Amino acid sequence: MTAGTLGPSAQVRPLWARQLRATPLAGAVEVTAVNRPRTSVRFTVAAGEPVLPGHYPGFPIFPGVCLLEVVHAGVLATAPAEAGRLELAEVESTRFTNPVYPGDVLDVDIDWRTGEGGWRCRAAIRSVGGDVAKLRLRYRGEVAA
Repeated sequence: MTAGTLGPSAQVRPLWARQLRATPLAGAVEVTAVNRPRTSVRFTVAAGEPVLPGHYPGFPIFPGVCLLEVVHAGVLATAPAEAGRLELAEVESTRFTNPVYPGDVLDVDIDWRTGEGGWRCRAAIRSVGGDVAKLRLRYRGEVAA
């Protein structure tokens, strides 16, 4: 399945409202591909993102916790139907390799797999400048036997 066949749910912004969940992200996370077990999303760090003025004044850098939030939004938007409702259980690892600045477009590839009563995701984030971060997340959710 490609982004062209995802329909109106390709923008994650309404997902937050449905889940009544706060997020530090002002922009939307866009689903760009769903080719199980891999999915992809995109996020543009707008100059108006509310976290930027305080991180750091005069030299804004998009915080690592917001990169985690971009991945989490992508996971929720592209979760396999059989996973049911996913709940973040653990941030297994993070590695931030390059800073992210206002205007950067982030492409995130998420690899899915099942195991130990839930789902695991490996995510790689990159921008035009190269690799930005790698994350491993574990979620509680339904796993087919």
